[in-house]
This record gives sequence, C-alpha cells and structure tokens, in this order.
Amino acid sequence: MSWPSLTPGRAHCGAELGLGTATEEIVHFHGEHEADVHLTRAMVAKLRPALLGSSAVRLRAGSGWVTVRLDMGSDIDLLATLVSAALQANGVPDVAPDGCTRTRPVPGTR
Repeated sequence: MSWPSLTPGRAHCGAELGLGTATEEIVHFHGEHEADVHLTRAMVAKLRPALLGSSAVRLRAGSGWVTVRLDMGSDIDLLATLVSAALQANGVPDVAPDGCTRTRPVPGTR
C-alpha cells in the first residue's frame, strides 16, 4: 500500500512503520493487523456514526486517533479511506494533538 503524499518513517509512539506528511504523522502500524490513523478530533466527530458502525474500528474517548484492525480485505479498503480522510483533516491542526497510547515516544522521532 502506498500514498504518494506520505513519506515513511518511524512513528512517534515507537512503532517501526509510520507514514506522514512533512508536518504530521498520519498513520502507523502496530504489526501486520492493526493501524492507528490520525483523523483529528473534528474529523472523528464528523465520522463518528460511521466509525461506530464498523467492527474493525476502535475509538478512544477524546482522541483524534482511531485504531483499525486489519483482519480482512475490506479492512484495508477502510484503512485507505480513513487515511484519505486524515490527509484532508490534517490540513487543519488539531486543537490539542494527542498521540498513540501504545508506548512512549522514542527520542529523536517526530
């Protein structure tokens, strides 16, 4: 999977594979079966009804990040859609950016 407007790098939370723009981390992967996507709080609020209807998506209260479980091919399609939404949303800065809750940030990463 590739997105021309995203560049690979280590995720802020320490996940080995992350993709982002020049200024924002957009998505990172925790293994082969889970990805976190930074939609921003405003985009999560806008998409909330649809996100709650998906068994592949986990929301965190008050967070601009969503987790997508990648168990089926349709989950990959959902991830691609959410990354596209994240790219649109990340043109507007999140009020109070939050990070992945998995691990602490790795020193020297974005």
